[in-house]
Amino acid sequence: MTTTDHIRNGIIEKLLTISNQDYLTALFQLVKNSPADKDIVKLTEEQIVMLKLSEKDIKEGKVIPQVQLDKSDLKWLKGL
Repeated sequence: MTTTDHIRNGIIEKLLTISNQDYLTALFQLVKNSPADKDIVKLTEEQIVMLKLSEKDIKEGKVIPQVQLDKSDLKWLKGL
């Protein structure tokens, strides 16, 4: 992961802990009005490969419903 990815993920983690609506609204406005939202996101080769594999899985019907995934996750978590 790049430094930018680490910074972005750190910001997201911190945002998830904020419950003050006024503070979140102010942050939203700051981000919304930032010219950074016009930047083009460059994907890594690995990300491109994963997206192509995902598209192939979808086309081939290799998907499961979210409900089934959630049940599988809970079963796995209980086994820890």
